[in-house]
Amino acid sequence: MRVQDKSIIVTGAGGGIGEGIARRLAAEGAAVIVGDINPALGEQVTVDIQAAGGRARFVAADVTRGDDWQRLVVAAQEFGGKLDVVVNNAGWTHRNRPLLEVGETEFDKVYAVNMKSIYWSAIHAVPVMRAAGRGSFINIASTAGIRPRPGLTWYNGSKGAVITTSKSMAAELGPDNIRVNCINPVFNPDTGLSAEFAGGPVDETRRARFLATIPLGRFSTALDVANAALYLASDEAAFISGVCIEVDGARCV
Repeated sequence: MRVQDKSIIVTGAGGGIGEGIARRLAAEGAAVIVGDINPALGEQVTVDIQAAGGRARFVAADVTRGDDWQRLVVAAQEFGGKLDVVVNNAGWTHRNRPLLEVGETEFDKVYAVNMKSIYWSAIHAVPVMRAAGRGSFINIASTAGIRPRPGLTWYNGSKGAVITTSKSMAAELGPDNIRVNCINPVFNPDTGLSAEFAGGPVDETRRARFLATIPLGRFSTALDVANAALYLASDEAAFISGVCIEVDGARCV
């Protein structure tokens, strides 16, 4: 059990990558707070984890709101007795289209969900981690943050900000024994946002176009990302901070 008895918050855990991370960490012994804005999805993931013998509690949360983050942190302390790890997974994107066609409301939402959520997580979790003398943040960024493609400019920018912010947090919080890392997944056609990333339904033509850019010859899965998160959350990564693990099959363009 690589994260036995660790108390971990996973946001956006009601489906996709977040669900995969929550399930994997729980299977490895963690007490997981399943955070999601959708109660039906989050509660189902929680029930499934419990049915498999894991420990999980659902907390409804909008990651763009400070009050909701406070509730997540308090819940982790109550459920797991402490707070060891925060996985900032919840994310959102505007539809793939020219940058001038993306409205202000969409722009604001991209940065609120993808970046402001990390701000709020730090505001509420860092004091708890400092008091404990240790902690870890795992921020889910994207390959788009380092190798951007046209059509997702504002999303790309928000994920680039996640990467830079993670490195800066690691440098600033290192003296507190708080580690900060991020993971850069490649496109996954099976997530809820895949049609937005692709600019339309992910048909065989679009799948083939994306797949052609991944030398390992397949798309990433939630388990691929979850395995990276498991490593970063574990004591095996005790001296790993300020890094981005690219889970992208060597995506080249």
